[in-house]
Amino acid sequence: MREQIHTIPISDAMANAGECPFCYIERKTEEHAMDFVLGHGASYMEADIRDMTDREGFCRAHFKKMFDYGNSLGNAWILKTLTLRHMEEMKKQFKDFKPESVGKKRGFFSGKSTSDADCSNAIVNWIADRESTCFICTMVDNTFRAYMKTFFDLYKREESFREQVAKTKGFCLSHFKVLCQGADEMLNDSQRKEFYDTMLPLMSENLSRVYEDIAWFIEKYDYKNKDADWKDSKDAIQRGMQKLRGGDPSIAPYKLKK
Repeated sequence: MREQIHTIPISDAMANAGECPFCYIERKTEEHAMDFVLGHGASYMEADIRDMTDREGFCRAHFKKMFDYGNSLGNAWILKTLTLRHMEEMKKQFKDFKPESVGKKRGFFSGKSTSDADCSNAIVNWIADRESTCFICTMVDNTFRAYMKTFFDLYKREESFREQVAKTKGFCLSHFKVLCQGADEMLNDSQRKEFYDTMLPLMSENLSRVYEDIAWFIEKYDYKNKDADWKDSKDAIQRGMQKLRGGDPSIAPYKLKK
Protein backbone atom coordinates (compact mmCIF):
# COMPACT_ATOMS: atom_id res chain seq x y z
CA MET A 1 0.00 0.00 0.00
CA ARG A 2 1.46 3.36 -1.05
CA GLU A 3 1.31 5.67 1.94
CA GLN A 4 0.14 9.27 1.75
CA ILE A 5 -0.24 11.84 4.52
CA HIS A 6 -3.91 11.03 5.09
CA THR A 7 -3.31 7.25 5.09
CA ILE A 8 -0.42 7.20 7.57
CA PRO A 9 -2.66 7.17 10.69
CA ILE A 10 -4.53 4.17 9.25
CA SER A 11 -1.24 2.35 8.66
CA ASP A 12 -0.09 3.19 12.17
CA ALA A 13 -3.35 1.85 13.57
CA MET A 14 -2.98 -1.44 11.72
CA ALA A 15 0.59 -1.78 13.00
CA ASN A 16 -0.52 -1.06 16.59
CA ALA A 17 -3.97 -2.58 16.34
CA GLY A 18 -4.17 -4.61 19.55
CA GLU A 19 -7.81 -5.53 20.12
CA CYS A 20 -9.11 -2.71 17.90
CA PRO A 21 -7.31 -0.49 15.35
CA PHE A 22 -9.95 2.19 15.70
CA CYS A 23 -9.50 2.45 19.47
CA TYR A 24 -5.89 3.33 18.64
CA ILE A 25 -6.95 5.94 16.07
CA GLU A 26 -9.53 7.40 18.44
CA ARG A 27 -6.97 7.66 21.25
CA LYS A 28 -4.35 9.33 19.04
CA THR A 29 -6.98 11.72 17.66
CA GLU A 30 -8.06 12.65 21.18
CA GLU A 31 -4.45 13.18 22.24
CA HIS A 32 -3.98 15.53 19.28
CA ALA A 33 -7.12 17.43 20.32
CA MET A 34 -5.83 17.72 23.90
CA ASP A 35 -2.51 19.08 22.62
CA PHE A 36 -4.39 21.56 20.44
CA VAL A 37 -6.55 22.81 23.31
CA LEU A 38 -3.97 22.83 26.13
CA GLY A 39 -0.55 22.12 24.61
CA HIS A 40 2.51 24.27 24.11
CA GLY A 41 0.94 25.96 21.06
CA ALA A 42 -1.32 27.82 23.52
CA SER A 43 -4.46 27.67 21.36
CA TYR A 44 -6.43 28.60 24.47
CA MET A 45 -4.86 32.10 24.28
CA GLU A 46 -6.37 32.74 20.83
CA ALA A 47 -9.66 34.64 20.93
CA ASP A 48 -11.33 32.64 18.14
CA ILE A 49 -10.47 29.31 19.78
CA ARG A 50 -11.70 30.49 23.18
CA ASP A 51 -14.91 31.66 21.53
CA MET A 52 -15.46 28.12 20.19
CA THR A 53 -14.62 26.45 23.52
CA ASP A 54 -16.91 28.92 25.31
CA ARG A 55 -19.78 28.08 22.95
CA GLU A 56 -19.35 24.29 23.06
CA GLY A 57 -17.85 23.76 26.49
CA PHE A 58 -16.55 20.34 27.55
CA CYS A 59 -18.15 17.12 28.73
CA ARG A 60 -17.41 15.62 32.14
CA ALA A 61 -15.07 12.98 30.69
CA HIS A 62 -12.95 15.54 28.88
CA PHE A 63 -12.84 17.91 31.85
CA LYS A 64 -11.30 15.00 33.77
CA LYS A 65 -8.80 14.36 30.97
CA MET A 66 -7.97 18.08 30.77
CA PHE A 67 -7.32 18.06 34.53
CA ASP A 68 -5.08 14.99 34.19
CA TYR A 69 -3.26 16.60 31.24
CA GLY A 70 -1.56 18.92 33.68
CA ASN A 71 -1.63 22.46 32.28
CA SER A 72 -3.17 24.23 35.27
CA LEU A 73 -2.77 27.76 33.91
CA GLY A 74 -4.25 26.75 30.55
CA ASN A 75 -7.21 25.10 32.26
CA ALA A 76 -7.73 28.21 34.38
CA TRP A 77 -7.77 30.50 31.31
CA ILE A 78 -10.28 28.26 29.58
CA LEU A 79 -12.46 28.02 32.70
CA LYS A 80 -12.38 31.78 33.28
CA THR A 81 -14.17 32.76 30.08
CA LEU A 82 -16.24 29.56 29.96
CA THR A 83 -17.56 30.23 33.45
CA LEU A 84 -18.25 33.86 32.54
CA ARG A 85 -20.27 32.63 29.54
CA HIS A 86 -22.26 30.35 31.84
CA MET A 87 -22.87 33.22 34.26
CA GLU A 88 -24.20 35.46 31.48
CA GLU A 89 -26.47 32.72 30.13
CA MET A 90 -27.61 31.80 33.62
CA LYS A 91 -28.47 35.43 34.41
CA LYS A 92 -30.71 35.59 31.35
CA GLN A 93 -32.35 32.23 32.11
CA PHE A 94 -33.03 33.17 35.71
CA LYS A 95 -34.36 36.60 34.76
CA ASP A 96 -36.87 35.19 32.26
CA PHE A 97 -37.83 32.13 34.31
CA LYS A 98 -41.42 31.80 35.49
CA PRO A 99 -41.99 28.82 37.83
CA GLU A 100 -45.74 29.06 37.42
CA SER A 101 -45.41 28.31 33.70
CA VAL A 102 -43.77 24.95 34.34
CA GLY A 103 -46.26 22.09 34.16
CA LYS A 104 -45.84 19.04 36.39
CA LYS A 105 -44.56 16.00 34.54
CA ARG A 106 -43.71 12.44 35.40
CA GLY A 107 -39.96 12.37 35.06
CA PHE A 108 -36.72 11.83 36.96
CA PHE A 109 -38.16 11.33 40.45
CA SER A 110 -40.94 9.02 39.28
CA GLY A 111 -38.44 6.81 37.51
CA LYS A 112 -40.06 7.53 34.15
CA SER A 113 -37.92 10.17 32.55
CA THR A 114 -39.18 12.33 29.74
CA SER A 115 -37.05 13.60 26.89
CA ASP A 116 -35.60 17.09 27.07
CA ALA A 117 -37.83 18.05 24.14
CA ASP A 118 -40.89 17.35 26.33
CA CYS A 119 -39.65 19.54 29.18
CA SER A 120 -41.30 22.91 29.73
CA ASN A 121 -38.67 24.05 32.24
CA ALA A 122 -36.37 26.52 30.46
CA ILE A 123 -33.61 26.09 33.06
CA VAL A 124 -33.58 22.33 32.59
CA ASN A 125 -33.46 22.79 28.81
CA TRP A 126 -30.61 25.31 29.04
CA ILE A 127 -28.49 22.96 31.18
CA ALA A 128 -29.34 20.02 28.90
CA ASP A 129 -28.20 22.04 25.87
CA ARG A 130 -24.99 22.90 27.68
CA GLU A 131 -24.36 19.24 28.53
CA SER A 132 -24.99 18.11 24.94
CA THR A 133 -21.87 19.69 23.41
CA CYS A 134 -18.13 19.33 23.95
CA PHE A 135 -15.37 21.01 21.94
CA ILE A 136 -13.03 18.01 22.17
CA CYS A 137 -15.78 15.46 21.42
CA THR A 138 -16.72 17.41 18.30
CA MET A 139 -13.10 17.72 17.18
CA VAL A 140 -12.46 14.01 17.73
CA ASP A 141 -15.71 12.95 16.03
CA ASN A 142 -15.04 15.06 12.92
CA THR A 143 -11.46 13.78 12.57
CA PHE A 144 -12.47 10.19 13.28
CA ARG A 145 -15.19 10.37 10.62
CA ALA A 146 -12.58 11.50 8.08
CA TYR A 147 -10.35 8.55 9.00
CA MET A 148 -13.28 6.17 8.57
CA LYS A 149 -13.80 7.47 5.04
CA THR A 150 -10.09 6.94 4.34
CA PHE A 151 -10.39 3.39 5.72
CA PHE A 152 -13.14 2.54 3.24
CA ASP A 153 -11.36 4.26 0.36
CA LEU A 154 -8.37 2.00 1.03
CA TYR A 155 -10.59 -1.03 1.59
CA LYS A 156 -12.27 -0.60 -1.79
CA ARG A 157 -9.15 -0.13 -3.89
CA GLU A 158 -6.27 -1.94 -2.11
CA GLU A 159 -6.33 -5.74 -1.93
CA SER A 160 -3.24 -5.68 0.30
CA PHE A 161 -5.11 -3.46 2.75
CA ARG A 162 -8.09 -5.83 2.84
CA GLU A 163 -5.67 -8.66 3.60
CA GLN A 164 -4.08 -6.58 6.36
CA VAL A 165 -7.46 -5.90 7.95
CA ALA A 166 -8.35 -9.60 7.80
CA LYS A 167 -5.19 -10.40 9.80
CA THR A 168 -6.06 -8.11 12.72
CA LYS A 169 -7.66 -9.24 15.97
CA GLY A 170 -10.92 -7.66 14.91
CA PHE A 171 -12.48 -4.59 16.52
CA CYS A 172 -14.24 -3.57 19.69
CA LEU A 173 -18.02 -3.82 19.38
CA SER A 174 -18.45 -0.03 19.47
CA HIS A 175 -16.19 0.53 16.49
CA PHE A 176 -17.45 -2.57 14.70
CA LYS A 177 -20.89 -0.96 14.80
CA VAL A 178 -19.42 2.13 13.09
CA LEU A 179 -17.67 -0.10 10.55
CA CYS A 180 -20.92 -1.88 9.71
CA GLN A 181 -22.65 1.48 9.26
CA GLY A 182 -19.81 2.60 6.98
CA ALA A 183 -19.91 -0.60 4.96
CA ASP A 184 -23.65 -0.27 4.38
CA GLU A 185 -23.17 3.30 3.21
CA MET A 186 -19.88 3.23 1.28
CA LEU A 187 -19.59 -0.25 -0.28
CA ASN A 188 -21.50 -1.68 -3.21
CA ASP A 189 -23.32 -5.00 -2.96
CA SER A 190 -20.39 -7.25 -3.88
CA GLN A 191 -17.92 -5.30 -1.73
CA ARG A 192 -20.34 -5.37 1.19
CA LYS A 193 -20.79 -9.14 0.88
CA GLU A 194 -17.03 -9.65 0.89
CA PHE A 195 -16.73 -7.30 3.88
CA TYR A 196 -19.25 -9.21 6.01
CA ASP A 197 -17.94 -12.62 4.82
CA THR A 198 -14.57 -11.58 6.27
CA MET A 199 -15.59 -9.53 9.27
CA LEU A 200 -18.25 -11.69 10.91
CA PRO A 201 -15.99 -14.75 11.33
CA LEU A 202 -13.13 -12.45 12.35
CA MET A 203 -15.22 -10.86 15.10
CA SER A 204 -16.61 -14.19 16.32
CA GLU A 205 -13.18 -15.82 16.42
CA ASN A 206 -11.57 -12.98 18.34
CA LEU A 207 -14.36 -12.48 20.84
CA SER A 208 -14.10 -16.22 21.58
CA ARG A 209 -10.33 -15.83 21.98
CA VAL A 210 -10.79 -13.04 24.53
CA TYR A 211 -13.44 -15.10 26.34
CA GLU A 212 -11.04 -18.04 26.66
CA ASP A 213 -8.35 -15.74 28.06
CA ILE A 214 -10.80 -14.36 30.65
CA ALA A 215 -11.95 -17.86 31.57
CA TRP A 216 -8.36 -19.05 32.04
CA PHE A 217 -7.55 -15.94 34.11
CA ILE A 218 -10.26 -17.09 36.55
CA GLU A 219 -9.05 -20.69 36.49
CA LYS A 220 -5.54 -19.55 37.39
CA TYR A 221 -6.87 -18.54 40.83
CA ASP A 222 -7.76 -22.17 41.54
CA TYR A 223 -5.00 -23.60 43.74
CA LYS A 224 -4.77 -26.60 41.41
CA ASN A 225 -3.51 -24.26 38.65
CA LYS A 226 -1.14 -22.13 40.72
CA ASP A 227 1.90 -23.50 38.88
CA ALA A 228 0.24 -23.52 35.43
CA ASP A 229 1.23 -21.03 32.73
CA TRP A 230 -0.82 -17.83 32.50
CA LYS A 231 -0.86 -18.26 28.70
CA ASP A 232 -2.24 -14.99 27.23
CA SER A 233 -4.54 -14.20 30.15
CA LYS A 234 -2.57 -11.76 32.30
CA ASP A 235 -4.09 -8.72 30.59
CA ALA A 236 -7.43 -10.39 29.82
CA ILE A 237 -9.48 -7.98 31.95
CA GLN A 238 -8.54 -4.79 30.12
CA ARG A 239 -8.71 -6.53 26.75
CA GLY A 240 -12.15 -7.90 27.57
CA MET A 241 -13.41 -4.48 28.62
CA GLN A 242 -12.00 -2.95 25.44
CA LYS A 243 -13.52 -5.62 23.23
CA LEU A 244 -17.00 -5.07 24.64
CA ARG A 245 -17.08 -1.27 24.92
CA GLY A 246 -13.94 0.22 23.37
CA GLY A 247 -10.97 2.01 24.91
CA ASP A 248 -8.18 0.41 26.92
CA PRO A 249 -8.74 1.10 30.66
CA SER A 250 -5.12 0.20 31.44
CA ILE A 251 -3.67 3.15 29.48
CA ALA A 252 -2.40 5.93 31.75
CA PRO A 253 -3.86 9.47 31.44
CA TYR A 254 -2.38 11.53 28.63
CA LYS A 255 -0.24 14.36 30.01
CA LEU A 256 1.41 17.54 28.75
CA LYS A 257 4.85 16.80 27.35
CA LYS A 258 7.49 18.70 29.30
